[in-house]
Amino acid sequence: MQKMIKNKEYDTSTASLIGAFTEGCYGDAAGYEEKLMQTPGGDLFMYGLGGPASPYPVETIKSVTRPAAEKWMSNLG
Repeated sequence: MQKMIKNKEYDTSTASLIGAFTEGCYGDAAGYEEKLMQTPGGDLFMYGLGGPASPYPVETIKSVTRPAAEKWMSNLG
């Protein structure tokens, strides 16, 4: 998936995976997957996809700050 945010391109096919979290299992309407990714230029973003009752009912990309990314990673345990 690709998305332009404030003149920056975020592309899951060229980004590096930093961390991932999965809630539920395949087919679970409330299940979802979050991936923290980094562009080749060093920008961080969150990719999310899930079922219709999840926080990500459609494919989503949003940019994240380094402190927000570190907080998300620390919550993975």
